[in-house]
Amino acid sequence: MSLLPLHIIAGITGIISGFVAVFALKGARLHRKSGIVFVYAMVILAATGATIAFLKHQTGNVIGGSLTLYLVITALRTVRPLGLQRGPIDVAAMFMAITLGLLSIKVGLDGLHSATGTVNGVPPAMIFFFAGVALLAGAGDLRVVVAGELKGAQRIARHLWRMCFALFVASGSFFLGQAKVFPKPMRIYPLLAIPALLPLALMLYWLVRVLFTKWYRRRASESFKTMPLRGAA
Repeated sequence: MSLLPLHIIAGITGIISGFVAVFALKGARLHRKSGIVFVYAMVILAATGATIAFLKHQTGNVIGGSLTLYLVITALRTVRPLGLQRGPIDVAAMFMAITLGLLSIKVGLDGLHSATGTVNGVPPAMIFFFAGVALLAGAGDLRVVVAGELKGAQRIARHLWRMCFALFVASGSFFLGQAKVFPKPMRIYPLLAIPALLPLALMLYWLVRVLFTKWYRRRASESFKTMPLRGAA
């Protein structure tokens, strides 16, 4: 059975629920419900996308799908720890991020020296970008594994940036990567770039609010503030 229909449905569901979660009041019921839908949809989207890409030998897309899957799961674990004690899953997630980062660097360098100058049509710059994100996430994981606990605004910031970047991968892949599915009059790349890049802008906005203003102390929900992170990856 083809995974493509499931992949498409999960992608549309993930993009819609993701934008709802980003714009909804943080910690409120709509935010939590849409966030859970987003997580399930993105897990399916990333897993099917990576599988399809693997079968087609599209290394760049395998990396993108694997990174997205990792980000969504660890973002959820940040606010919903699976256990009270740090376990092997946390260390495994850290090594997954670092491995993806190093693999992305190698794949990007191979693409630079290939006949087409790309990685199965993907510019090496995008692969290097994913490498940077993966290594940054891995460094954050190492910090948590060593410290064993993350609280307050730092914890929420970790959750937000990982979710928003996963949404960016989905929206960018759809609005720009699949621009051909839009009717020709709508196929205006500067306009399609707006929803594609919007998650990155929202990510920066929320990181500033959470880390550099009093928003967290004023508005963070009790569920966020009273649920300590122990060993999340």
